[in-house]
Formats: sequence, structure tokens, C-alpha cells
Amino acid sequence: MSDTYIIEVSSQAAGIVVRDKSGFRFFAANHRFNSLEGRIFRSAREAERIATQLLAGTLKEPAVA
Repeated sequence: MSDTYIIEVSSQAAGIVVRDKSGFRFFAANHRFNSLEGRIFRSAREAERIATQLLAGTLKEPAVA
């Protein structure tokens, strides 16, 4: 199982998530995803889902634990 994943949304790099002891920490690769910078997610899939919602404008609160 990998410890680092690239998150892409609509064919653009959103960022990477890196596994740490708390979960997966997000590092933005694009200014559109800066609000997720440093956030911890339970999984890489959850980070991708939230990034997709953020880009679509359907994310109500980017603070995710």
C-alpha cells in the first residue's frame, strides 16, 4: 500500500496526500485547492472526493478531519 497519492480533479492536479500517523495530509498543487492545504483526511479517496466538491463549488465547509 502506497503512502503518497496524486489527487487529480477534472484532469488537473489538485495536490498530493501523504500518509502520516493521523491519516492523509493534503498538499495543494494548484491555488484552487489551497483551502485544503494541510488538512487531514481518513483516506486518499476522501481527499479526492472533497477536492472534487471544492472545484464544483458544492463543498460547504472545507475543514475536514
